[in-house]
Amino acid sequence: MEDSEPNATHSDHSRSSPATTLDLSQLPPIFVLATHLSISEQHEAEDALSNGKAPLTYDIKEANLVLGNITRPRRARSELQWKGVHLEDIGEEESRRPTRTSSSTSNNRTPANKRRRLAEQGSHRTQRPGLVTVDESSAASDTEDEDILEAEPMSQLSLSHDPASPSEASTNGEESEELAQQFHTKDFANKVKVVKLEWLHVSLKLGRIQDLEPYTVYEARLRPSQERATKILPAIKAVAREPTSVINKSPYIKEGVLQGIMERAYADPKPSYNRYKRQDRIKEAAKPDIVGKRFSSTTQATSRLSRPVTRPTQLLHQTTSEHDEAVSSVLPPLPDWVKENKVYACERATPLNSPNNDFINELKKIKLARLLTLDEIGVRAYSTSIASLAAYPYRIQSTREILALPGCDQKIASLFHEYNSTGRLQAVEDLEADPALKVLREFYEIWGVGAKTAREFYYDKGWRDLDDIVEYGWKSLSRVQQIGLKYYDEFLLKIPRSEVESITATITRHAKLVTDSNVETIIVGGYRRGKFESGDVDVILSHRDEAMTYNLVDRVVKSLEKEGCITHTLTLNLTNSKRDQQPLPVNTATIGGHGFDTLDKALVVWQDPNWPTKEADLAANPKAKNPNPHRRVDIIISPWRTVGCAIAGWTSGTTFQRDLRRYAKNKLGWKFDSSGVRERGTGRWVDLEGWTDKKTRCTDWKEAERKVFKGMGLVYREPWDRCTG
Repeated sequence: MEDSEPNATHSDHSRSSPATTLDLSQLPPIFVLATHLSISEQHEAEDALSNGKAPLTYDIKEANLVLGNITRPRRARSELQWKGVHLEDIGEEESRRPTRTSSSTSNNRTPANKRRRLAEQGSHRTQRPGLVTVDESSAASDTEDEDILEAEPMSQLSLSHDPASPSEASTNGEESEELAQQFHTKDFANKVKVVKLEWLHVSLKLGRIQDLEPYTVYEARLRPSQERATKILPAIKAVAREPTSVINKSPYIKEGVLQGIMERAYADPKPSYNRYKRQDRIKEAAKPDIVGKRFSSTTQATSRLSRPVTRPTQLLHQTTSEHDEAVSSVLPPLPDWVKENKVYACERATPLNSPNNDFINELKKIKLARLLTLDEIGVRAYSTSIASLAAYPYRIQSTREILALPGCDQKIASLFHEYNSTGRLQAVEDLEADPALKVLREFYEIWGVGAKTAREFYYDKGWRDLDDIVEYGWKSLSRVQQIGLKYYDEFLLKIPRSEVESITATITRHAKLVTDSNVETIIVGGYRRGKFESGDVDVILSHRDEAMTYNLVDRVVKSLEKEGCITHTLTLNLTNSKRDQQPLPVNTATIGGHGFDTLDKALVVWQDPNWPTKEADLAANPKAKNPNPHRRVDIIISPWRTVGCAIAGWTSGTTFQRDLRRYAKNKLGWKFDSSGVRERGTGRWVDLEGWTDKKTRCTDWKEAERKVFKGMGLVYREPWDRCTG
């Protein structure tokens, strides 16, 4: 087949468009969905339709027929809704009503009823052992009809008429008549169908339009209020010209308005961008409307979202009399840390339950949105404000109380004023209604996926749910992400305190097996702060003999794996052992680890190997599944010389331990790390726990932690007073 001249609309690509003898002009307005298609595949499909004189549209709201690489009805519906198409579900009987078919389908040329799995077709979807994702609402769509011809890539299909099958051929007139029956206008009036792209592949291969029914994924009725391409548009006066001959003439565009539509198209200014140019969706997403310290207002016409993320902060209105009132007559007695304007969370007590939890929870939702939009400054600002509000011991009644708190500014006061007046925050409602943020939150909850990776999944990969990641990106995931996706639902389950204690007892038993009975085990994290349920289990192991803590984590993990308690070891770091268990140097350019912690540790997946009916279950079925949920467990090793720093860091809430580092840096000129403290100027180790003198060595880990606070000039805070979040 010889290449034809490049299409006028594609001249900027300077590539030839394949020719076809199929007459597709009788199709309804058709749109090619880019989801799960490469740019070249999308262009090839559009070229084939254009060369067949199909009424191709680049606005999905004008289309009655949508071609795409989608197999699930629920996903097809979501794609249409995400692109602004308003739908109404069709009744089951109506959706099953067969479309008028051509004479070719009436000659018993229907696809076979036999089904087969995608994997048997050589699909790119990979089934992994132990990973089961079933969509009960569309389970049947996970298989494909075994048609006459398997689907092939567009580039491998001949777009010309197959001369080897004269019985399959038809004249243009006959084909047009058949199409007029199959694609009758009434069948598509105010409706939209999502059809597999395979339909186009097979039609081009056989040189004959195939029946849509076996390839239809989803069908819905368009809302009457939606403006469609078939709706009669008001006539617009334009420069008089002879009626233009339109090649892609469709019966779905009314004759009386055809010229008006074309005149409007000629009158519109030509777009300055190239629709074939691949845009960086991550950069597009990083626009001021969803990224940055401020969210967009409703007047931003360039917003990518259907609604503004938040509304502008309202200014507070205060009367003169409010300012004339004595502060003491309105505000309760201010805590000392408020009067002294102590900005560091480590300088004040923050209990687990605050009288302002309802308002704080709303601010946490905005903070999460800031995190998902990569607004690091906004995340830190909201974290500081939330920690200050959580430490305030009274129920806030006035915006003046907000403005008096360190770390709380006019914005927080305005949000409180709105919440106190209405019982809600419009900003939070806008965020929760945004479809992009809903998906980003779901991706962010995968263990091993951060905010940046979640945005890459959504904007760069085009994935919209967990099934997309499994089907189209499983092999590209890291091992940690694969495990996080495999046990997604189980990892979201909270762990009660009794189970945390049981897991710790097992770890302690194995630690003593590989060392001796003098090993110390400390449960840290949310459990030690008093939470009734935890997201994971954090355990620190230590020993007064440093030789016992050297590479201890490796030995403990191997022992637990032999018993079957650990099903997966995701990371195992020996960073501290590699530097001879010394505190982290001031210059960390060549040292592994980051954040507040560089200790030896293992992040593992835990499953209790025992359950009450284990013996009976295994007797009935040797492959019986363990019903116990998988848990996330962190095993941390600390040498005794700095065990107080390790416990202080791993016990405290995120903002509390962040401010421990900030306080040490700004107030003392030190570098605080869970492996120890050093002077920034000289790099000298600061022995806060009295290790160098045997007379002053700590007798237990509780004493060591208290000495860390005392050595830094801070009042010791109990674990349940460090709940900053």
